[in-house]
Amino acid sequence: MALDNDYLNYPLRRYGYDHDRYDWSMLDERAPVTWPGGKRLAVWINVSLQFYPLDQRGVPFKVPNGMTMPYPDLRHFSLRDYGNRVGIYRVLKALEKYGITPTYAINAQLAEQTPYLVKRLQEHGGEFIAHGWNMDHLHYGGQPIEEEAELVARSVDTLRRVTGQTIRGWLSPAKHQSFNTPDLLVKNGIEYCADWVNDELPYAFKTASGALTMMGLSTEIEDQFVMSQNLHSEDAWVAQVKDAFDFLLEESRTAGGRLFALNLHPWLVGQPHRIACLEEVLAHIARHEEVWQAPAGEILDAFKAARASDDKGTR
Repeated sequence: MALDNDYLNYPLRRYGYDHDRYDWSMLDERAPVTWPGGKRLAVWINVSLQFYPLDQRGVPFKVPNGMTMPYPDLRHFSLRDYGNRVGIYRVLKALEKYGITPTYAINAQLAEQTPYLVKRLQEHGGEFIAHGWNMDHLHYGGQPIEEEAELVARSVDTLRRVTGQTIRGWLSPAKHQSFNTPDLLVKNGIEYCADWVNDELPYAFKTASGALTMMGLSTEIEDQFVMSQNLHSEDAWVAQVKDAFDFLLEESRTAGGRLFALNLHPWLVGQPHRIACLEEVLAHIARHEEVWQAPAGEILDAFKAARASDDKGTR
């Protein structure tokens, strides 16, 4: 049977991308960016604080690091809980030691149920971003839009109420989205999203609801990906993070500013046998004077201001 003549007609087939979500742009062709104070490398340290329900549904899939044993999987449940009870305090001490102001991606359910944890994070200082409801309420293709809309609104509104912050950023549980997620984020006042990891600078993302910015929170060097999924050693993780940092810093010296984004999980790096590895990484970052460290929202504001200045200078 012959194919219909319209089978190969696709209106969005063109040079670059075959979608209208964001413009085609090669990193080395963009105007160089300089961070505040003339710094070369912006550093975003993200701390993911998560709640994994014991009775995990696994819809549409079981997220990495979730419950894997027959119910009740207390072994893994209690280890994840360890991060929010014990590990986070070691992580905060390490961040304070090296003058790091982090970004906290926190599940809204966890924030609501643990006001003492939120208070401790507020005392340290930093920016909160929404991390969905919990690690078992995913955003996915085929999800009824009404269901996802309620989930996004509940997550963002709860976190705003509990923290008292504006809440400008979003990180989906498991970095998983539906095609509707970006539009729903903008409808709920979210300005930037950390799910897409296809760049090392912020970039404009188009939605039916308005403008959004994607800020890539690297998966390749985050602790749980390297140690828990790839099963590399702690020393290997330290080496990979340092290598990534050193390369981006060197590249920034000739090609313009870059963004180094590191995601941490307290249940993993807050362990007694791993906290020294985190401190080694932070010490390596802190000893470089060309670095500007800030929460994600401040980095986005600086990036937009730099681009606005560039546009004004070309008129």
